[in-house]
Amino acid sequence: MISTWLSSVLSRRDIHYGWVMVAVTFLTALVSAGAVGAPGVFIVPLQQEFGWTTAEISSALSVRFILFGLMAPFAAALMNRYGLRNVTIAGQVIIALSLIGSVAMTQVWQLVLLWGVAVGIGTGLTAMVLGATVAARWFNHRRGLVVGILTASVATGQLVFLPMLAALTERFGWRVALLLLCVGLGVAALGVILLMRDRPSDVGLRPFGDAGSEPLPPPPPTTAPIMAAALGALRDAAKTRVFWILFATFFICGASTNGLIQVHLIPLCADFGIPQVQAAGLLAAMGIFDFVGTILSGWLSDRYDNRWLLFWYYGLRGLSLLFLPYSDFTFYGLSLFAVFYGLDWIATVPPTVRLTAQKFGAERAGLVFGWIFAGHQLGAATASFGAGLSRTVLLSYLPAFFAAGVLCIIAAAIVLTIAKHPRPASA
Repeated sequence: MISTWLSSVLSRRDIHYGWVMVAVTFLTALVSAGAVGAPGVFIVPLQQEFGWTTAEISSALSVRFILFGLMAPFAAALMNRYGLRNVTIAGQVIIALSLIGSVAMTQVWQLVLLWGVAVGIGTGLTAMVLGATVAARWFNHRRGLVVGILTASVATGQLVFLPMLAALTERFGWRVALLLLCVGLGVAALGVILLMRDRPSDVGLRPFGDAGSEPLPPPPPTTAPIMAAALGALRDAAKTRVFWILFATFFICGASTNGLIQVHLIPLCADFGIPQVQAAGLLAAMGIFDFVGTILSGWLSDRYDNRWLLFWYYGLRGLSLLFLPYSDFTFYGLSLFAVFYGLDWIATVPPTVRLTAQKFGAERAGLVFGWIFAGHQLGAATASFGAGLSRTVLLSYLPAFFAAGVLCIIAAAIVLTIAKHPRPASA
């Protein structure tokens, strides 16, 4: 197989195959991020073509965020049972079929079914749990850095896809823009088929940084029911205070990122007379800073107290959101917002993953983080619908942005209540 041959070639050059896994996982997450972020570009065109309200469109996106999050712990269990490659390919096929089907939609219920339910399930199978699992299985050293790199794929997805999607939508319509996403999904699926493997032992290696001489034997096949494995992890984690603190702060993280900025920043800018392509460019600029900030966060999380990192990330994000309504939406005001907000958009992920692994152990970290990530997406769904409702009822997005800023300040405070060295939870 090509992966075995490539691993042998790279080993002769002292390059571990784990970095190929990082590359193919990065590509997969990048395209999935494009699918998650694309509806923010399509809100205004859908309103113009079908007459749907912001609240109606936001309701579909809220369903997507909920399923995107709730799938995470079950995706981790599925990966343990059926393998990374099989689950990832299944997710990509579901996303592609949903996007192709949505080209012909004309009713709100079809939007909810395709962009809400189906895309939510598909992207949930390729969510952050995939990156966390790859980092845990393939790396003994540099795990924080790897999580940072793979998390940064979300920012790169914005940088690569959103400006192109906005330009294609403006010139040719939103349906042509969807086809671009489908092409990207096809390329990513080909990379997964050819290069992704479940464990280092599949290519005769040990994890990166492991000094042993022989490949680690694969663990016994997992036969526990998927539902039992996922719910069992939740039952045990829910008995601890750390879990609920991380769940609550990640809920706020989702409410102040995916559900708010990713979905509603472009239509918010349109309310202030900023063209859609220019607003998408602002998101792309934020993606550049997020790419740098998230990788730097991974590096920092290997070296410093993760609680204080989260304190600064949430605090600065809250201040930037509270500043946005006072920026007057000028070039300089929005540029300042893009820098401060962009640097810690998803920088919260590496410290949260490390705190989860520290408390619950490497073997259960993926399952427990899946439930914490579910909290992230519940927050995103709440903000997505709440901001859309604010725009429909109050004719303004600004109350939602003020509320998100205040919540971030609260998250910064409560994260410091985690003990500096939490004792591992019993199995």
